[in-house]
Amino acid sequence: MNEELDFIIDSTKEAMQEAIVHLEKEFRNIRAGKASPTMLASVTVDYYGSQTPLAQVANVGTMDAHTITVQPWEKNMLHEIEKAIMNSNLGFNPMNNGEVVIINVPVLTEERRRNLSKHAKATAENAKVSIRNDRREAMQEIKKIDASEDMKSIVEENIQALTDKFSEEVDNLYKIKDAEIMKV
Repeated sequence: MNEELDFIIDSTKEAMQEAIVHLEKEFRNIRAGKASPTMLASVTVDYYGSQTPLAQVANVGTMDAHTITVQPWEKNMLHEIEKAIMNSNLGFNPMNNGEVVIINVPVLTEERRRNLSKHAKATAENAKVSIRNDRREAMQEIKKIDASEDMKSIVEENIQALTDKFSEEVDNLYKIKDAEIMKV
């Protein structure tokens, strides 16, 4: 097959894969009711005058499905970590026992679950739009290439097959995330 057409297929596949990776990252940020260390990924702590990600000054883990623990590597950081979590607008109320910061993650209400599900659906739809845009760009590039019409149509079919495959993957990821969100 034409080298340029192969390049179009490869670059389109790569762009579509990036949309999936981005979707998975966005889904990790959607809280699904059970405690996860990633819930605190955006928290930064004032560590000797510089803003440092929480994961770089403490060990973040989970005790159970509704409790996150943050164990600082330096005990004098307990109050700074507590303050950073409160100021992060995540809606958590941290407590410390002198050794560890403990965060109880409240159970989601039915209404909040529905809203999170809608948000996940919108995020999945954005990923599909991105995949379709990648397909459109590939189709435009194919038209510019000097190759036989048969070769172009084969490549267009391959691009459409990629689009279908990645769209189906988005749907599957959404179904999994939605089940996770709606599970009580």
